[in-house]
Amino acid sequence: MIEKKLEVAMLYDIYHPLLTDTQKNIMDLYYNHDLSLTEIAEEVGVSRQAVYDHLKRTEKLLCDYEEKLKIREGESRRSRLIKEATSNLESLKENRETIIKIKEILEQL
Repeated sequence: MIEKKLEVAMLYDIYHPLLTDTQKNIMDLYYNHDLSLTEIAEEVGVSRQAVYDHLKRTEKLLCDYEEKLKIREGESRRSRLIKEATSNLESLKENRETIIKIKEILEQL
């Protein structure tokens, strides 16, 4: 459940410019302000069921945007590749220091 909420919140952060003001408002109140469906219904002036339906439709819309545009997937891939490159650079740095030490030892022979 928490994983799903986190995923939807990330998709919202990426795709919120494509949403209507009403969709943004309800998603923001639910995901960023952690209001209950009842609290959102009172705030917006609709029924609790309408808020629920609106959230589900908007969540599906965000998933559809990601399926077509793959921005989140691309960000995840870039992040993973950056971490991998950084790790390899650290390893290379350690190897370089080891090579320098070995060179210094050999020079003493």
